[in-house]
Amino acid sequence: MNSHTSYRTDVLIVGSGPIGSAFARKLVDGGLSVIMMDAGAQLSARPGQNLKNAYIYQHNPDLFEPVIRSHLHLLSIPPSARPELAVDPLAFPELGTNSTNARNAENPDQDPYRNIPAAAACYAVGGMATHWTCVCPRHHPTMERYNGIPADEWERYYTEAELLLGVRQGVFDHSVRQTLLIDALRQEFSELPAGYQVQDLPLAVNRIPNNPRMVTWTGADTILGDLADPGGDPERFSILQQHLCTRLVQDADGSRIEYAEARDLIGMRSVRIYAAHYVVACGAVLTPQLLWASEIRPPALGRYLTEHPTVFCQVILLRDLVDQIEGDQRFTEALRSHRQLYPDDTLPIPCADPAPNIWIPVTEGRPWHAQINRDAFHYADLVPHIDTRLIVDLRWFGLVDPRPDNRVWFSDRYTDVHGMPQPTFDFTFSSADAVRLHAMMAEMLRAAMAIGGFLGGSEPSFPTPGLPLHIAGTVRMGRDPDTSVVDTNSQVWGLENLYLGGNGLLPTGTASNPTLTSVALALKAADKMLENTWTTG
Repeated sequence: MNSHTSYRTDVLIVGSGPIGSAFARKLVDGGLSVIMMDAGAQLSARPGQNLKNAYIYQHNPDLFEPVIRSHLHLLSIPPSARPELAVDPLAFPELGTNSTNARNAENPDQDPYRNIPAAAACYAVGGMATHWTCVCPRHHPTMERYNGIPADEWERYYTEAELLLGVRQGVFDHSVRQTLLIDALRQEFSELPAGYQVQDLPLAVNRIPNNPRMVTWTGADTILGDLADPGGDPERFSILQQHLCTRLVQDADGSRIEYAEARDLIGMRSVRIYAAHYVVACGAVLTPQLLWASEIRPPALGRYLTEHPTVFCQVILLRDLVDQIEGDQRFTEALRSHRQLYPDDTLPIPCADPAPNIWIPVTEGRPWHAQINRDAFHYADLVPHIDTRLIVDLRWFGLVDPRPDNRVWFSDRYTDVHGMPQPTFDFTFSSADAVRLHAMMAEMLRAAMAIGGFLGGSEPSFPTPGLPLHIAGTVRMGRDPDTSVVDTNSQVWGLENLYLGGNGLLPTGTASNPTLTSVALALKAADKMLENTWTTG
């Protein structure tokens, strides 16, 4: 480093994804100044825009899949299967102990049989919200939700989170395939209770008027609102992009964070940020990594890790099902408009028909969450010469029980691409997890056979663990400092001005997408921070 500088603010937020942005929005509205820091670059005109809002990706979601892959950086790669290609850092000390540089991003400590191979980080302003699916269900009140927070508080903060993210159902109700498939699946799953039947997927999305093919998917900029406008008010809010927070430094008695140390990755400056409050919300792996690097190491740090096991397939819609479109009066106008443009098209599905976005919620006795849609997160290559209007994705997300032996731990010897302690996973499914996983596969097969036939190359499978990118539990919330990292206000035990945010706080087994719940917890924590600020002066 050839220079250094310092900043002062009311709140430093490490991480610029939807959770960090929710903290920022509420804290600035509450009268505090905020600096947000991210190791990644700003990829859009407004900070943290969802990149799949581009026309070409909405026209063909398969084109967005390489974009997602390019933004994901695997966190722990086992040693090379060809050891002669690996470099021993002990034999070449001049390389240092950075195993990422010495071993082509490999982690010498990673047991391949206990890894989460697809676990990844996204280094970008906006984090995962630059490409996320925007699926935002509430967690089931008894099957998934943490009961250490009263039901009325959950209701309050879920409602606030839904408004902030722009969560709604019904945006795709005009889709022919949406209507057709909901009808077929409701008939197949007629036993589901009221309120938990097959229905629209709750999404953070807004339809663009006068263009049935285009929507605006929520990004971090949606949450930030006017804070993301060009120019803005840097005294209220600013973003330090491509700045890596490397350490939180405690005061002499260890009760507070005195300042944060960071590295300007482009300007090669060392940076100090002095704040009254600190929020770390940089993901379920990078958040405990920063705590570990800061010598903040409570017993539960990195433990009780959960991740959704998944089952997946793609189907080609049944001919009998597609043939029903022609005689259904609900679709008459859509087909008429389509055939005016494409008179030779024999398929009765409009080219402009939005992809279906269908949901089967978690219910009592069904500890899994189901999505039937078309998304860039497909896990197999499409067979050529199949009209993509006939292809539908089925994804079921399962629940695993939190266990202290499932964990991510951090090396004091090896470092990652940014020179931070290398994360290593130690994760397996229990026997109970496996039973649920196979029952979940059986239900997905039932749904698939009700609407289609399997697409070659995308037959039912158990995708690579970690693909949902929903790791949770690593800085879990609770009431006991021995088994949790933060209290029910997201405050780190023993540190009065350090708060955490993100999926890592979720202490329960969950199957549904976690972002809405994590934003709700962030809003609750922000209220507590504001209360502490203004009551203590």
